[in-house]
Amino acid sequence: MSGILYVTGTPIGNLEDITLRQLRILQDADFIAAEDTRVTRKLLTHFEIKTELVSCHEHSSDSVMQHIADRIQAGESCAVVTDAGMPCISDPGEELVRICQERGIPIQAVPGPSAVITALAVSGAAVKQFVFYGFLPVEKKQRAEMLSDLKSETRTAVLYEAPHKLEKTLSDLAEISAPDRKISLCRELTKIHEEVLRMSLPEAVNYYAGHAPRGEFVLVLDGVQKQEHVYTLEEAVTLAETYLAEQKSTSAAAKLAAKETGIPKNQIYQALHTGND
Repeated sequence: MSGILYVTGTPIGNLEDITLRQLRILQDADFIAAEDTRVTRKLLTHFEIKTELVSCHEHSSDSVMQHIADRIQAGESCAVVTDAGMPCISDPGEELVRICQERGIPIQAVPGPSAVITALAVSGAAVKQFVFYGFLPVEKKQRAEMLSDLKSETRTAVLYEAPHKLEKTLSDLAEISAPDRKISLCRELTKIHEEVLRMSLPEAVNYYAGHAPRGEFVLVLDGVQKQEHVYTLEEAVTLAETYLAEQKSTSAAAKLAAKETGIPKNQIYQALHTGND
């Protein structure tokens, strides 16, 4: 009988954020597949957990992933973890989950903190709609393509960035954005030096030119404001004519077109009469 893969969240900084269920799963699992065994071992040592650790990182070969899946399929239970937060979000655990899904291996979520959601919650940005971009690529063509997408992105965008790359990323974002576009810079979330700064992109570029970036960053970039179409009288009249074709009266057609276009009803009404003379 197959075992279970537990997709297990871990604290993103403050160890007090771990849950009772996470502790139980990490303790009871037959083994833990970790992005970096050194980081996870520190967590396990803190909570006096001695479960077997195996590596599952971005450079792991397919055979390593398949071997982990083999063990689970043979009846062992495995908790897959990332260095911090939920696995599979910009994390190699994604590949292991895919393999287990394809094999029909049972998968259960053991949810925990997520840097993406935590940053959104404290950013002060509009979060009704958002999109996660992860890290900006280093390769020029791919980076240019993602920046092009961000230039016209109307939803709030979340990105990860390392401190030594932050200034370059802010400069690139400022270059493709209007000067009033804002960004929230969320640093060291849940840790002692947690900091959330919200400012325009040019202000952010200037700020970090004089303040060396430290710690891991989650960037929450405001979406571009949608430009509402400004209707002309001619367009409003054309719209009203479609209502006339539906057997609406001239007055009713003008009223409906006015509501949709913002053009005064009397102007539309007069233009309809003029056109019919």
